[in-house]
Amino acid sequence: MKLGIISKWHVHAEEYAKCFSEMPHVTIKSVWHEEAAEGKAWAKQLNAAFVESWEDIINDSEIDGVMITSATTLHEKYMIAAAKAGKAIFTEKVLAADNASAERIAAAVKEAKVPFCIALRRRTEGRVRYAKQLMDEGIIGKLTHMRVRDAHNGATAGWLPDTFYDDSQTGGGAMMDLGAHPMYLVNYFMPNAVSVVSMYTEYTGHGTDDNCVSLIKGSNGEIAVAETGFVSANSPYSVELNGEKGCIRFSGLDEGMYVNGKYISKKEIPEGVKLPVYLFADAVEHGKELEFDIDSAVALTRLMDAGYRSAKSHKEELV
Repeated sequence: MKLGIISKWHVHAEEYAKCFSEMPHVTIKSVWHEEAAEGKAWAKQLNAAFVESWEDIINDSEIDGVMITSATTLHEKYMIAAAKAGKAIFTEKVLAADNASAERIAAAVKEAKVPFCIALRRRTEGRVRYAKQLMDEGIIGKLTHMRVRDAHNGATAGWLPDTFYDDSQTGGGAMMDLGAHPMYLVNYFMPNAVSVVSMYTEYTGHGTDDNCVSLIKGSNGEIAVAETGFVSANSPYSVELNGEKGCIRFSGLDEGMYVNGKYISKKEIPEGVKLPVYLFADAVEHGKELEFDIDSAVALTRLMDAGYRSAKSHKEELV
């Protein structure tokens, strides 16, 4: 696969590019970034050419796929152009900041029938996938409540880039970025969400949400809690799934998990799957079906859109 990269805006762009550069069957042909000097230096590191315009990547017939790690609010422009040019698309979450934009991207991707992968990284983890398997087997009975927390201290400790507080680029704050992990895990374990009630605050005064909780109601009365923020130090990632017959829970405190009160060690948990970057490369190279597809991406945006509408309206909003 010959790959083009559009933008280094996202904090994970370098990580993804490094992964692609180390794959023997992938060649990063060209790179574009808004800041030319930074883009040229990055392209040199990747042994790729720097191009003056992102359209040069889209119009290059030799390029099979594009990695789009631009500002979220620019995803639609780049992705629709890429799809129309027949390029496979890999992107960081989220797909778009609102439903209308997500639906337009999805329509273009489906019409072009190009491979599409969004980086829903936590869904590749062994514990997450094993928990879903156990749920499907009925080990905790019908789901009644779930909670996912994923937070860090990027705002209070001052290590997040200023761009992450600019809603014109991100489409939102902590929930739009880090909160994507709890939100897509809600979709994974409770795919029948119907409404959201949110409270998002601006604890550090950066002008965007940095301390967030959303309550999500399922069609059968289940409740999910999605928590995130940029203002919590040493706050372990945690997942709790409660059902009529039991509970599954695990956290970043160790690599095991508890199932109905019994501790399951790491060695007893099946391994996860490859990270999304590798799954994307396999799909383009070998035609393998992608789990983290455009429908998964749209579903995430739908929860996000409802969450932000609720935070603004102070009311329950439909998904």
